[in-house]
Amino acid sequence: MEYFTEQAPTHAECIRKIKEKYGDNAKILMRKTVRIGGFLGLFTRDGVEMTGIVSNEPLRYATDPLKNVRKPLDLEEEKRKILAVANPKMDPTLQTVLQEVRSLKEKLESTQIQSKPADEHPNLLKISELLYSNDFSHNYTLSIQNRIKRDFSLEALEDFDALQSQVVEWIGESINVYQEPNSNTKPRVLILVGPTGVGKTTTIAKLAALYGVVGMNGLNPLSVRMITIDNYRIAAKQQIETYGNIMQIPVSCVETYEDLRKTIAMYAQEVDLVLVDTIGKSPRDAVKLAEMKEILNACGSTAEVHLAMAASTKFSDIKEIMQQYEPFNYRSIIVTKLDETTRVGNMISALAERGKTVSFITNGQKVPQDIERATAVRFLINLEGFRINRQKIEEKFAYATRDVL
Repeated sequence: MEYFTEQAPTHAECIRKIKEKYGDNAKILMRKTVRIGGFLGLFTRDGVEMTGIVSNEPLRYATDPLKNVRKPLDLEEEKRKILAVANPKMDPTLQTVLQEVRSLKEKLESTQIQSKPADEHPNLLKISELLYSNDFSHNYTLSIQNRIKRDFSLEALEDFDALQSQVVEWIGESINVYQEPNSNTKPRVLILVGPTGVGKTTTIAKLAALYGVVGMNGLNPLSVRMITIDNYRIAAKQQIETYGNIMQIPVSCVETYEDLRKTIAMYAQEVDLVLVDTIGKSPRDAVKLAEMKEILNACGSTAEVHLAMAASTKFSDIKEIMQQYEPFNYRSIIVTKLDETTRVGNMISALAERGKTVSFITNGQKVPQDIERATAVRFLINLEGFRINRQKIEEKFAYATRDVL
C-alpha cells in the first residue's frame, strides 16, 4: 500500500494527476483547500490538495453492473488497514494520514448533524445548528435531539424560546463541577498535569494566590508551598520562582522521586497545601508520561491530580488527551485560556461523554484575577446564538455559584 499527496489549481486537475500517476487503484481519503505557487510567500493562489492511498490489489470487475458501483468510504475500515501495515508512531506520514482521517470523520459527522430530513421540525433543526456552531460533538448533539423528541410534543416544539431555554438547562445539567474533598490530611497535595503550552505554571501561580494570598470562599489564606519538577523548559524555574517571590510563597525544585518525597514530608506538619507543577508533555509520548508518573507517585495516594487543557483544543484532541492521561488518575479538569475562544461546546461534550468534572477556569494571564471556580453558569453564558436568561440559570444552578476574583 502506497500513500500520496498531490496538489493542483483545481479539483479536476488534481484528480487527473492522481489517475495519471497512480491509476484506478488510487483512493482519496482527504481533500482540502491550500495556497500554492507564488514566490517568497507572495502571489500565492488557492489550490486543492488531496491525500490518499494506492492499493496494490488489481481492480476486479464483476459481471453484475451493480457491483461496480463505488461503495461509500468506510473510515474505520481504512484506519484499520493503515494500522495493519505499520505502526503510525514509527512513520510520520502515516500519523498525518490518520489525523486527516479523523478530521474527515468529524466533518462527515458534522454534515450529518446539519442534514435536513423532510420530517424534522424546523425548530429542532435550528437547535441542532446552534449546537453545531458551538462545536458540540455529534454524539452530544444527537443526545439532545433525542431528548427533545422524547420530551416535547409537536405543539410544544412551536415555542422556540421555551425549547432553547430547556436545552440550555440540559446543557448545564451535563456539566459536573468538582467538589473539593473534606479531609484533615496535611498537607493537601494538588498536582497539575497536561500538554505543553496550556499554561500550567501560570495556573499553579493563580491557585497559589487564590489559596495562599486571597483566601478561598472568604476563608483565611492557607499556608501554601509550590514545587516544580519542570527543570527542562527554558526559564521554567525562574518563572515560578518569580511568582513565588511576589506572593512570598516558597518554591522548591525537584528532579527525582526521592527528592519529591522528602520535600513533601518536610512540609507535613507546617503546610496546608502543596501545589506541584509538572513538565509539559505530548500525550503521545507514552514513555515520558510514564517517567513523570513514576516521580509523581512520591506525592502519595491522597494527592489530587488535575488535568489542564486549553479551551480552544479540538474535540478530537481533547478526547485523546483525556485518554492518554488516564494513568495519572486525574480527578478533574482545569480549563485554561477560556478568553482565547468563543466556543465551549467542544469542552462540554468531552467532559460529559467521559464523565469528568471541571474544577477551575482561567481566562487571562493576570495573577490572581484571571481564575475562578468552575460553574455551569460560566460555561452557559459563553454559548453563542442561544438566548440566555442569566437570572434563571443562576437560580437553577445556585449550588455552584461562581466565585469570581
